[in-house]
Amino acid sequence: MAKRVVTGFLITIVTLLFLLAHPLATALFLAALSGICAWEFYAMLRADAKLPNELIGTVTAALYPLSYYFFGFSGILSLTTLFALAVLIWYVFYTSSRITDVAVTLFGALYTGLMLTSLILIRDIPQETADFFLPQIWGGLLLVIVVFSTFANDAAAYFVGSKLGRHKMAPRISPSKTWEGFLAGMIASVGLWCLIPLIPGMNIGWGWAIAGGILCGWIGILGDLVESRIKRSTGHKDSSNLLPGHGGFLDRLDSLLLVGAAASILLRFAGAIS
Repeated sequence: MAKRVVTGFLITIVTLLFLLAHPLATALFLAALSGICAWEFYAMLRADAKLPNELIGTVTAALYPLSYYFFGFSGILSLTTLFALAVLIWYVFYTSSRITDVAVTLFGALYTGLMLTSLILIRDIPQETADFFLPQIWGGLLLVIVVFSTFANDAAAYFVGSKLGRHKMAPRISPSKTWEGFLAGMIASVGLWCLIPLIPGMNIGWGWAIAGGILCGWIGILGDLVESRIKRSTGHKDSSNLLPGHGGFLDRLDSLLLVGAAASILLRFAGAIS
């Protein structure tokens, strides 16, 4: 537990610095996280007798946040096209590869890099609020709330579920998940999302904020179950041991992969981001 607390504190500080400092710092931070998560994903699948191309997949995953930051959606489209082409060329000339290896390679980069790129969209708030204090500080604050609502969801579900949990949610996929923990996580998620309307210049009502908290609470649990299913099918307890007391980066970001995508869509429909 001591390792878990110390590691969690350091993760919190580093995350806050990169999310608030500048949009480019956020993009570089997400690029690094995408690459590490992709590497962990491919390592787990290799243990399951798959032969993905880690080099192409990991590099592509790391490039996704940067491609959107510099070139927008056209950058993502171009990168995805080049990625698919590179993987198909590898498949043709590396005769030991199978079509399942192609699928795993493609999925790994999309699951990690593309999904995390959605967090940059959340930072893209209307420009009239962009000149206060630091570049787009309010966009950074919005992103911090979304990210930490996911962490709060995970933490509340873990602590309440371990102490009070009695009713299993998905025992065959993730035996530790309970409905009591799920409810605690949902309350934490909604509570943090209710801070969003208080951000200066943020065009979002309380109804949208509550809906966002509920949606991301559900999606966060789904993201966790997705990675749990991957780990169970490959025989892994953790995605790696890079974070003492927490497992791997993918273990910590599994919920955020899906939450970022869901939150960016909801906030755009709500008119909170451009």
